[in-house]
Amino acid sequence: MTRLVPQDVPVFVLCGGFGTRLKEETEFRPKPMVPIGERPILWHILRSYASHGFRRFVLCLGYKAEVIKDYFLNYSAMNSDFTVELASDNVTVHSVDHEDDWEVTLAYTGEKTMTGGRVARAAARYLGDAEHFAVTYGDGVTDADLKAELQFHGEHGKIGTVLGVNPPSRFGELKTDGNVVAEFEEKPEFEESWINGGYYFFRRAFLPVLDADESCILERAPLRNLAQEGQLAVFRHPGFWHCMDTQRDRDTLTAMWRDGTAPWKV
Repeated sequence: MTRLVPQDVPVFVLCGGFGTRLKEETEFRPKPMVPIGERPILWHILRSYASHGFRRFVLCLGYKAEVIKDYFLNYSAMNSDFTVELASDNVTVHSVDHEDDWEVTLAYTGEKTMTGGRVARAAARYLGDAEHFAVTYGDGVTDADLKAELQFHGEHGKIGTVLGVNPPSRFGELKTDGNVVAEFEEKPEFEESWINGGYYFFRRAFLPVLDADESCILERAPLRNLAQEGQLAVFRHPGFWHCMDTQRDRDTLTAMWRDGTAPWKV
């Protein structure tokens, strides 16, 4: 079995949703640009992939796409000293104060397009001749070994792979004996329950299953059909994973980052 090379696998990141459950932060910017510490969560996601050797990213844009475009157009300038000659508008960057050797493609995929439609539209333009590609959401961080997941994906021979995660419950669990509480556990982990953590890998054979129509939702017909056909494998990750759906989630992730306890930090 040929080993897959991360740098040859493009990563499509879904960045176009409205982020309505985090409206405090997303009224003026898309959710992937909401900061965790001093950087947007999108940067944290790309850094995680990059730490495992991935460097080609295609950002599937929609709501407030201009905010993400502006961030990457000015990425080097915002991380460096530079001089502007006002008469000519020439800009000289003196030293690039980052080590991010990434190729980032900004692909506008429609204001109201759903997740499956975004992937289909972006892949039609920017997948090239790659046999495998990654897809993830622009609002979740993990310490999963993404290179190991890629190799798992290449070895099992199925069309798709999803990261299965086992997060703690948001609520405490009561185990009872009649009307008596026999055991109390605050925010327990679901021992046998795995949920979709994103961080997918697909073979290009998945493309015909997708639809470029804006109503195509990745998590519905495309993934359900793949599962029913026995073509979707799960890479189980019992470690850290956290999405940023609400302000509470954002506060939790920010506290981890500021305390130096963020498991996804590289």
